[in-house]
Amino acid sequence: MYNSKIIGIGKYVPDNVVTNQDLSKIMDTSDEWITERTGIKERRWVVEGSDDTTATMGVKAAKQAIERSGLNKDDIDFIIFATLSPDMYFPGPGVQVQHALDIKTVGALDVRNQCSGFIYALSVADNFIKTGMYKNILVIGSELHSHGLDKTTRGRGVSVIFGDGAGAVVVSREEDNSKGILSTHLHSQGEHAEELVVKAPGMGTRWVTDIIADNDENDDSYFPHMNGQFVFKNAVVRFSEVIMEGLIKNNLQKENIDMLIPHQANLRIAQFIQKKFGLTDDKVFNNIMRYGNTTAASIPLALCEAWEEGKINEGDTVVLAAFGSGFTWGSAIIKW
Repeated sequence: MYNSKIIGIGKYVPDNVVTNQDLSKIMDTSDEWITERTGIKERRWVVEGSDDTTATMGVKAAKQAIERSGLNKDDIDFIIFATLSPDMYFPGPGVQVQHALDIKTVGALDVRNQCSGFIYALSVADNFIKTGMYKNILVIGSELHSHGLDKTTRGRGVSVIFGDGAGAVVVSREEDNSKGILSTHLHSQGEHAEELVVKAPGMGTRWVTDIIADNDENDDSYFPHMNGQFVFKNAVVRFSEVIMEGLIKNNLQKENIDMLIPHQANLRIAQFIQKKFGLTDDKVFNNIMRYGNTTAASIPLALCEAWEEGKINEGDTVVLAAFGSGFTWGSAIIKW
């Protein structure tokens, strides 16, 4: 059986920087309030009317990843796109990437696992390659949150957290089984689905025709709802569990971690995990203070920046971990 390896990585964020001070002008909040609770100082939000969408941002990150991989677009034989904010209700953005990059008619898969989306997508790519089904897979995480946030005092508990951006990797076949993605680990607990949720335009109990007929300007079901304290308490437990699961699977110890890149949900969560695993600052990478929570894009964005800054080197043991809506969570253990 083959192994898989990340051979190219790219990112894209919109130019528009929105600071905590900017938000304090449109809602009852402050830089101190946001920083204390989340660690976020600024985020990127797409300017209305620009050509940045979830798909186009993904394409920009993908182009950089493909270029850095040393491959060309025609070497890509499968596309996986993770997002909770597609340009259209359907089809998903995977096919938009295939068209925009003018890649031959390869398969395109969309993954809807929110904050864990990139880990889930990476796991699918890893296993497709390990079985020999594909050789070079493009994996993208991209989100455009800003157009779907309640930017009022009512929604401040959620809207201050999220940002826009994209990250992408090219995952390819690796003959050496001691290198590349060593293992991935995925979990879910659907009983907590409504603790972090957007309910509309759900097709189960409330039909689109009902929503249109109601035309209720106070209907907040389109906006994200989060039980922040409950999510935090579950996140710190599941992060620790799934990281340890990966280490044990590969006969590794905490001390073997060269770089931990957690999903950028909340700086306090990342700091809690860092302390629990006894990791020094140079072994954990966070960029939530600059970009906020970019959901499926957060791990590839952080991974790309860490690599660009020379903080990930050949032979390093890199651990990726995520937790989010669903609840879903997962980890990946990589020998770079």
